[in-house]
Amino acid sequence: MSLYGQTKGTPLEPISEMMAKAEANGTMMYYALARLAKEQGMEDVSKTFIEAANQEAVHAGFYATLNAMVPQDFWMLVRGVMAAEYRGETTVKAMADKFRAAGLAEAAGEMEIFAKQEGHHGEMMEGLLKKYKPEALDVEGKTIYVCGCCGFEYVGDLDAEPEDYVCPICGQPKKVFRRKE
Repeated sequence: MSLYGQTKGTPLEPISEMMAKAEANGTMMYYALARLAKEQGMEDVSKTFIEAANQEAVHAGFYATLNAMVPQDFWMLVRGVMAAEYRGETTVKAMADKFRAAGLAEAAGEMEIFAKQEGHHGEMMEGLLKKYKPEALDVEGKTIYVCGCCGFEYVGDLDAEPEDYVCPICGQPKKVFRRKE
């Protein structure tokens, strides 16, 4: 039996949402701590923080599944993620250039690696789509909205989503979406 959506629309929904966000923030915190520990030569501490971060990420996914925070028929989301990851490569590279121009060459160098990884994530999603060949999304006659932050494309009636709807990729509110012409 799937856990998908079991807390959606119940008194447990706000708790599951809070936990998903807390665990996602915990992931970020632990990875930052791991980086700081590594910079200070404490490789064993860094590895411990990475283990905790990986577990926190799993926990966040669990609560997000309980609350149906991503679509159960996830292929449309995968298509959107693929496009956003490919665009992310260009976006992160442009940000790296700004960091380099500001004298932050070391940060820019890592961001250039991240940019390539974003492109690779797009390739990975494209590979999944080619392997599993889910039904093509019928967008004819449908409105498409694009997230102004990451480029995720929402197909359908965005106005039908609740006011607290956020982009499933970058978490930006629906007010940053613009209708695609």
